[in-house]
Amino acid sequence: MSIAVGTSRSWRVTWTGSNSGGGSVGRIAIFCIMRIVCLSDTHGHCGSIKVPPGDVLIHAGDLTNTASEEELREALVWLGRLPHAHKVFIAGNHDWLFERDPQGAASLIPAGVHYLEDSGCEIARLRFWGSPVQPWFLGMAFNRARGADIAHHWARIPAGTDVLVTHGPPFRHLDCIGGVDHGGCEMLRRRVLQIGPQLHVFGHLHDGYGTDFLGRTMLVNAAICNEAGRPTNAPTVIDL
Repeated sequence: MSIAVGTSRSWRVTWTGSNSGGGSVGRIAIFCIMRIVCLSDTHGHCGSIKVPPGDVLIHAGDLTNTASEEELREALVWLGRLPHAHKVFIAGNHDWLFERDPQGAASLIPAGVHYLEDSGCEIARLRFWGSPVQPWFLGMAFNRARGADIAHHWARIPAGTDVLVTHGPPFRHLDCIGGVDHGGCEMLRRRVLQIGPQLHVFGHLHDGYGTDFLGRTMLVNAAICNEAGRPTNAPTVIDL
């Protein structure tokens, strides 16, 4: 069972044992649950989004829409002011400044916010890895050719990763375009199946908003904006 404590943390209590001689013999184990709040594709609508409390906030890219430095600055100030103890984010295909001027973009990141670009961090013993790349899409930022080019990036995801954050989805999982085509990455799907993280958070293809499983991995398409660019979707909350 789970017992809620406060507004953001909870605990899982389990009992294992047997009844013997009219009494119960066993062991109680108590595990802290990490509450992860997932967002993606806010596209400059940050101020209109109601963000639930939690321990870790993940933003899977496309903080901006126009890719201007001013828009990115405003989005990162918003991100930095959120009350979550830990914040992790990656860039998306709209977040051009991180590709064109990585040093300038990095200078805008508030203290205490983890930016991941084919890199990782560890929070409360959970290993996070993030990458902004996605299969070629309209000539935008962090595009890579399908096949060996993009597979090079996925090969860098370490075995033992607990939480994977990418901008785009794996193929045929929460990756619909216009409700018909699948725009996810085949090589990413293969790598997720190989390493089996507990959680994989992404966005990019707004029609795919929702949750699914790939093997043992929970998948979250956390796109806040719909295909029309309106922030109609709620953040997704996951307890690990």
